[in-house]
Amino acid sequence: MRQVALQRFGPAAAEAVDAWRSGLAGWRELPEDEQLRRVNEFFNRRIRFADDPVVWGQADYWATPLETLGKGAGDCEDFVFAKYFTLRELGVAEQRLRMTYVRARIGGPASGVTQAHMVLSYYAAPEAVPLILDNLVTTIRPATARPDLAPVFSFNTQGVFVGGAMQASQPVDRLSRWRDVLLRMQTEGYIP
Repeated sequence: MRQVALQRFGPAAAEAVDAWRSGLAGWRELPEDEQLRRVNEFFNRRIRFADDPVVWGQADYWATPLETLGKGAGDCEDFVFAKYFTLRELGVAEQRLRMTYVRARIGGPASGVTQAHMVLSYYAAPEAVPLILDNLVTTIRPATARPDLAPVFSFNTQGVFVGGAMQASQPVDRLSRWRDVLLRMQTEGYIP
């Protein structure tokens, strides 16, 4: 991965991959709640938010974690994928993590303005209130403390979850951009 980063994005990208690997080594034996905090902070501090047209020259592009580290920038999905795969690499169980599409209220509690957004949801138990890892509000908070977010659907490799469902209702293969991310990750030398 380091070599691919160096070839595609240059020395700063290779250094970012080194920092990520160093973080993984240091976080591996930490309790899961501390792993969540460290991973959330790592990407929120290292990656600059930028929309896809600015970073990739296209309306909607789902970047791999390597691409996000390489560019040093990304949109909400890119933050979520980088955090998701890092936590999976650390051994966090698949069923505890979901990438969640939400409608985010912008401009305060009384605002009627919303925009599409993605966050990473962590479930300590299947029926638990999830913790939200986000790039907008950088502290990890329970979903009940995030009234600015209205979930639409979530997914992980087990499938697509609609509403507050505990079981997937559709296979994740229906998300073509997700399939593309996984295939590109494999060509980069990372097998999710």
